[in-house]
Amino acid sequence: MRVICVGLNRTGTTSLTLALEELGFGPCYHIRTLNSEPHRVVDWLTAERDPAHADWERIFRGFDSAVGSPASAFWREIADEFHSAKVILTVRPADGWYESVAATLNEALAPEPAALRLLTWRRAKHASAYATASDAFQERILEREVGGDFSDRERTIRAFNKHIADVKAEIRADRLLVYTVRDGWEPLCAFLGVPQPARPFPRENDRATYRRRLRAARNDVLVPRLLALTGGAAVLVILAAWLRRVNRNSK
Repeated sequence: MRVICVGLNRTGTTSLTLALEELGFGPCYHIRTLNSEPHRVVDWLTAERDPAHADWERIFRGFDSAVGSPASAFWREIADEFHSAKVILTVRPADGWYESVAATLNEALAPEPAALRLLTWRRAKHASAYATASDAFQERILEREVGGDFSDRERTIRAFNKHIADVKAEIRADRLLVYTVRDGWEPLCAFLGVPQPARPFPRENDRATYRRRLRAARNDVLVPRLLALTGGAAVLVILAAWLRRVNRNSK
């Protein structure tokens, strides 16, 4: 592990993930890693029980960097384990961060409508146990980072600011970059000691993009179920017509 980003979600972590991978610090462990490989939640459930003695080396094996959740919820233990890794703290104005979190993460974690759960068979007994555990774990990660309940704006912003203050106080200044993704390549590349790419800095996962991806993810599950349901109805119609024909011919 060469780079650890301890900034909270919605502080440019997705853009930073893409930037680090372009600079040669990939693969990067990001929340999408957990989403695409939900079996990895077992590692985090074990680490959650005893973070100080978690097998971080094994959890991050094959990754050169880690950005955002779930690693940011265990930033002290991970930074201590990989003591030679550089640490990046992504920041943004607290008010803007709160608005972004309230508008995106709360939407993603909100219970789905009953009709949608029915159509997607969300509660079917054959649903992935890993995916279910991953959903529950991600909610607990938010609780670990900022308390989880975003309805209290002032309390949540205090938790956000405290996280920033704690990182600044506990990570050596020569090891830490306090970074805003709006600043682009220059401070990031200077800190990591690598040349700046000619291409523009990646800008990814703004609020509109986040919502489009959330809708697309739900549609990926919903559309096949709807097709299955409508296909089943079509089969019933065809079967009923065939039976009527058979009955007429048998008379």
